[in-house]
Amino acid sequence: MTQVDAELLKIMECPVAHVPLVQVGDWLFSTDAETRRKYPIRDGIPIMLIDESEVADQNEFEKAMAEANQPKS
Repeated sequence: MTQVDAELLKIMECPVAHVPLVQVGDWLFSTDAETRRKYPIRDGIPIMLIDESEVADQNEFEKAMAEANQPKS
């Protein structure tokens, strides 16, 4: 897994919902519970094209948000 630069992640937003993103594994998840969009990270590059994104199911979205909110060790 390649970690997206924290400063870059601060300024990025979901192109659908216009909300912040969080990284979980090799995906950037929109923090919008209604759209639940996730965007792949390929070779360290976030792919922010809507056509390349996927909609996470409710369970996956909830797990991703819980993981993103865990304190980093």
